[in-house]
Amino acid sequence: MNIASVIVDVPAKQTDKTFDYKIPDKFKDVIKPGIRVIVPFGPRKIQGFVTELKNESSFSKLREIAEPLDLNPVLNEELLELGEWLTEHTLSYKISSYQAMLPAALKAKYEKKIVLARGADLAEVHKKLKDLFMESREIKWDDAVSQGLVQQLHKEASEGRIEVIYQVKDRVRKKLLKHVSPAAEPEQLKEIRGSLSAQASGQQAIIDFFLEHPEPVEQRLILTTLGISQASVNSLVKKGVLKVEELEVYRDPYAEREFARKTALTLTVEQEKAISPILSSIENEQHEVFLLYGVTGSGKTEIYLQSIQEVLNNGKEAIVLVPEIALTPQMVTRFKERFGDYVAVMHSGLSAGEKYDEWRKIQRKEVKVVVGARSAIFAPFENLGIIIIDEEHETSYKQEENPRYHARDVAIQRAKTYNCPVVLGSATPSLESFARAQKGRYTLLSLPKRMNNQALPTVEIVDMREELRTGNRSMFSVKLFEKLKDRIEKKEQTVLFLNKRGHSSFVMCRDCGYVMNCPHCDITLTYHRYNEQMKCHYCGHEDRVPTICPECNSEHIRYFGTGTQKVEEELNKLLPEARVIRMDVDTTGRKGSHERLLTAFQEGQADILLGTQMIAKGLDFPNITLVGVLSADTMLHLPDFRSSEKTFQLLTQVSGRAGRHQLPGEVVIQTYTPEHYSVELAGTQDYDLFYQQEMMVRKVHQYPPFYFISLVTVSHGELMKVVSVTEKVAKFISSRLSKEAVVLGPVASPIPRINDRYRYQCLIKYKKEPELNNALKAILDHYQQEMGKEGLQISVDLNPYILM
Repeated sequence: MNIASVIVDVPAKQTDKTFDYKIPDKFKDVIKPGIRVIVPFGPRKIQGFVTELKNESSFSKLREIAEPLDLNPVLNEELLELGEWLTEHTLSYKISSYQAMLPAALKAKYEKKIVLARGADLAEVHKKLKDLFMESREIKWDDAVSQGLVQQLHKEASEGRIEVIYQVKDRVRKKLLKHVSPAAEPEQLKEIRGSLSAQASGQQAIIDFFLEHPEPVEQRLILTTLGISQASVNSLVKKGVLKVEELEVYRDPYAEREFARKTALTLTVEQEKAISPILSSIENEQHEVFLLYGVTGSGKTEIYLQSIQEVLNNGKEAIVLVPEIALTPQMVTRFKERFGDYVAVMHSGLSAGEKYDEWRKIQRKEVKVVVGARSAIFAPFENLGIIIIDEEHETSYKQEENPRYHARDVAIQRAKTYNCPVVLGSATPSLESFARAQKGRYTLLSLPKRMNNQALPTVEIVDMREELRTGNRSMFSVKLFEKLKDRIEKKEQTVLFLNKRGHSSFVMCRDCGYVMNCPHCDITLTYHRYNEQMKCHYCGHEDRVPTICPECNSEHIRYFGTGTQKVEEELNKLLPEARVIRMDVDTTGRKGSHERLLTAFQEGQADILLGTQMIAKGLDFPNITLVGVLSADTMLHLPDFRSSEKTFQLLTQVSGRAGRHQLPGEVVIQTYTPEHYSVELAGTQDYDLFYQQEMMVRKVHQYPPFYFISLVTVSHGELMKVVSVTEKVAKFISSRLSKEAVVLGPVASPIPRINDRYRYQCLIKYKKEPELNNALKAILDHYQQEMGKEGLQISVDLNPYILM
């Protein structure tokens, strides 16, 4: 095998295939599939991924691989295949698919170094390398390559004696700390101990310590543990008794915290019933997709934990995905308490260095469970036993730039390879998943009751139009305000939720609740402040903003929006005695602030937690007995066919934060459209009824789950260019599809101009169109050159979650 096929780091149609390179003899044993290499490409040298090795090529003259970037593959065989699948299913380039699977640290400019692996014995290392290690703790990769030591490096790495470290310039550095270790044999240490004077008690203590524990110890630890000064260490180093060296330690975001190990809880009868099919699928190594549909507080997490325990008992690994905003310290704690150091955590709050270290723990097989946001689905495990997606309805599982994958689809694809179950959990499943469960494509498991039969909170829906009629112009209805005062007196806690999506974007009458809708679509017109226009983002219909309400002739018709700061100010005015913690983008921007604020709330340092999206999920505090939703309908009036579904899910999730323990909970939902079914049914927490109603609406308007949709967006600096290209695209797609498919457009995108680029789109609705992918590929290929040179951009999303 002396030829390698390489995917190069140039995302373009012409380069979206493998290129053959000769493997120089000195790298023979090193180059394997899944390794990153540097190859000459045209006049420059670039990075690439080796996808396979072979003996012959159809090209006679081949250039040589310049050098490997890894000693061990960063992508295993299964991930290489997954990359192919991802490319097909998202119409992206292979290089983008492979890059998406790696932590940021492996995508930057790097400097490579070689270090001794932990616990490796230098005496066993190859002589030439040993000489280099004598001079320094770490060897520069280039120095080793220039001395022709690549073969030796590979041999030492495969036997676990050395490791390659990527010191990424400006991105990731290894964290090094001073460690102290004995430089003499135990016999010598005893002799030196005997020769010390009685005054040198610090030095004696150190030698006693190392006679019992000969391994290297962090210097600051030994100073604090033994209560000695730096001088004692320095004296022994001078005498040649101790040596001080910098050793790598993992950047562990949870190092400061102690996790008390906890054992499994006893399952309720309902939980037993729900978990047994999952356990038998693990036992029989069968691939199956389960939809775990359980009301908020019904104990889904315990089912996850016990299923994972079963997988670990079988020697396999688990991936748990949690929406970014629900990756609360609470969630992480539950996994760390159960599985200790077997858990790696990956989310956007970690620095690039911490993410890289967590990823390396997985790659080195030091952990068995990964808890993380969307990208953790690519964790480089090789023996997966289960994949769990919590809050599976969350839209953050869909990536909005290339490759535009949905984590659920990737999970199912990986689970098929490993013959293992996927568990999708939610109190409010997405319509697509629930429809699949109804059809039997997924197995439905239900948890209809809360743990210890705790009642679901009572929900009251307050019509804010009535409040205005009675002269209450405050953000708080009389009911909510009274309950707030009552909770402060009782020393119980409240969560106030402000629904921020759709900020100021719709026009509504404050007297009768009339909202301007498009005459051609069942969707709200969006208010555009700059030209006082109302627009439909689906069919392009426009209207002027009325000065009086067309329904009831009231003059109280205006656009809407409130911010968290405004709410906090009003709370301070009305309830000066209330202690408020505000959580929004401004207050949680700094690292660790999210955790700090929640801990303060948990410890009772505040009466009211006020926030947006980020407080809707995963919080489980015993003292919360009241949840107030200040603006239930802002999302309802967004131009998105999923807006009712998202509103229902959000209201149900937020309500679920109340009364989860001994104290009963109450919820007050303030709304201007109390009669809308998604608000009404969130009040009774009736998902099944909501599902039936929403499915009827989707069927009539030909939307998922009855139809698939794909979105093509075209953008360019000149309006006429965008319009003409989008027209051609829409025509071409229509000509290649069957009569059943619906092509809507071209129309201006909901946000018609971003960064001075005009945007047009066409939406395709279809049931079965085997030709669609080829047609879309043909479009991307056809406009390839213009996209390179003339600034035209065409993006294709085969399963869009955001239609803006």
